[in-house]
Amino acid sequence: MIDLMKTTIRKMGNSQGVLIPKPFLAQLGLENEVEMNVEDDAIVLRRPRSRVREGWAEASKSIAASGDDKLVMGEFANDDDSELEW
Repeated sequence: MIDLMKTTIRKMGNSQGVLIPKPFLAQLGLENEVEMNVEDDAIVLRRPRSRVREGWAEASKSIAASGDDKLVMGEFANDDDSELEW
């Protein structure tokens, strides 16, 4: 376990940020994303509970397999579609 460490808040474009040392990230298994919130007087970073769009591919395949993947709005053309050459 890594001991308490002080770091500085740095200007990053129009925002500010804190660099997180690699050993901290490794200890928690953090890679590209974190969940962040404020609890009492602390900013808390956690591993995301689920990845964005996790399970969407499987759900899409299931919908297609059941035949429930028809277009909701139906087909519609744009004004100049007749000029397109395929």
